[in-house]
Amino acid sequence: MKRYFPILDWLAVYNRPTAAADLMAAVIVTIMLIPQSLAYALLAGLPAEVGLYASIAPLLLYAVFGTSRTLAVGPVAVVSLMTAAAVGQIASQGTAEYLGAAIAMAVLSGLMLLAMGLLRLGFIANFLSHPVISGFISASAVLIAVGQIPGILGISAPGHTLIEVVIGIAKGIGGLNPFTFALGGFALAFLWWSRSSLKALLQRRGVRPGVAAVIVRAAPVAAVALTTLAAWGLGLAERGVAVVGDIPSGLPMPALPSLDPALWQAILLPAALISLVGYVETVSVAQTLAAKRRQRIDPDQELIALGASNIGAGLSGGFPVTGGFARSVVNFDAGAQTPAAGAYTAVAMALATLFLTPLLYHLPKATLAATIIVAVLGLVDSSAVKRVWASNRADFAAMAVTIVLTLTVGVEAGIAAGVALSVLLHLYRTSRPHVAVIGQVQGTEHFRNVLRHNVTTVPEVLALRIDEALYFPNARFLEDTLLGAVAENKAIRHVVLNCVAVNDIDSSAVESLEATNARLKDAGVTLHLAEVKGPVMDRLQRTHFLHDLTGTVYLTMYDAMLGLAPQAAQDCRALPRCETAKG
Repeated sequence: MKRYFPILDWLAVYNRPTAAADLMAAVIVTIMLIPQSLAYALLAGLPAEVGLYASIAPLLLYAVFGTSRTLAVGPVAVVSLMTAAAVGQIASQGTAEYLGAAIAMAVLSGLMLLAMGLLRLGFIANFLSHPVISGFISASAVLIAVGQIPGILGISAPGHTLIEVVIGIAKGIGGLNPFTFALGGFALAFLWWSRSSLKALLQRRGVRPGVAAVIVRAAPVAAVALTTLAAWGLGLAERGVAVVGDIPSGLPMPALPSLDPALWQAILLPAALISLVGYVETVSVAQTLAAKRRQRIDPDQELIALGASNIGAGLSGGFPVTGGFARSVVNFDAGAQTPAAGAYTAVAMALATLFLTPLLYHLPKATLAATIIVAVLGLVDSSAVKRVWASNRADFAAMAVTIVLTLTVGVEAGIAAGVALSVLLHLYRTSRPHVAVIGQVQGTEHFRNVLRHNVTTVPEVLALRIDEALYFPNARFLEDTLLGAVAENKAIRHVVLNCVAVNDIDSSAVESLEATNARLKDAGVTLHLAEVKGPVMDRLQRTHFLHDLTGTVYLTMYDAMLGLAPQAAQDCRALPRCETAKG
């Protein structure tokens, strides 16, 4: 029961000090979450109250099923943008069909994640490389930030790509609303200053660091309050300033999403991409925070928790959610000890939905646009491009393609290309594994790469080390490598395949080894294996390969050399060690 309901683990030792810490963290996170949830709902093209709805049930469900003690689940910028891009192709914003499609996407995404968790498929996220995810998030953040500029200016600039939005801004700049620009510019400058300078200023004035941090987190609420009062007091809604308007009070009523098969088919791929991106972001944040307290999370259980959270979001009238980085860090820094902090936050959000929504009628949408811009610019990691370029050009190419497609074609094309490139890069790298000719280090029983160390080799014995699992993409490569090496050196009589780095082998690789063994036999060359790991040996014993093998399976490379060239191996072992690495 504790495996699928982690709440049973921490609830058994829950006490008053822990509850006090969780309550304090919940207060701080709620202050941050209210304006963010409203802003991300508008980013997704949905009514503002939908953001509040998506911040209640998911937090409660994650408290039951989640394994991270500090992760805060709810609406986030990238998933909101992906939702808008996907649902915008199905229905027009502001319609009941648009909202229904967003709700259905949350439920479908939740069902996918839940199924993956029950099948323990958390490893799938490993196929999405970090450079691709970093590039996608940075490009999405730029796209989101630029997409909010029209809201700051009080103009309309529709578009789903960077080029479309920029062209729209250039065309609509003549219709700039000075009152909207004044409010949005003030909110943007205030929030940016609060994030970059306010904490240091307060500490210089003698404010304790913890209190200063809380004040900084409350800056968005201050911006909301000030601009709302200005819009109400000056009657700016009548002067063209777009405001949030009437937000229904009350808790969302549970309801089933649309069960139209055509709708579910249309959102199937976007829901899968949102699930993948959301899960990768969730696990990354959860693992980072857990490591700081020497805790651990269960990636497969996180799939279940995130799936349940999305199903809860959909059934309560919300849209897809995931673990937010900034929100979770705030929860961690505020001292949250258990997922109960998230449950307390959900209660606070429910109270806000019941009692605070009338106060938000005159909230300028430009303020929410500024909130989004400041929040997402922190996701842009420009230094990652330089780091990836310096470390691996193939990863850089995948990252660059993801960034360019996200900005110029759209978020779905960007992440789809990123996923495809991640898989293709993995297959390419493993299809051409590192193969080293190895020799004996003088004065030892160790064997190393002849290109990197001063070693002793025997002309009639070719020793090769394969540094990769053997499976269908590299089976033919292995065969060509062995046969090619023998063809180039007529003195070779024995080939020893060192399997110390081979962790697995599939049927395609076994068939390739069988064919190689037969061809080497025809050429008068004997094939041997050395240092074969247990799981690999188990696989080989279930085939005919070991029965047909012309040579021997040796426990170590030194045993192989003793069996094939005993005098050379013993003489090298007796020499004083003088090995130095090359390069």
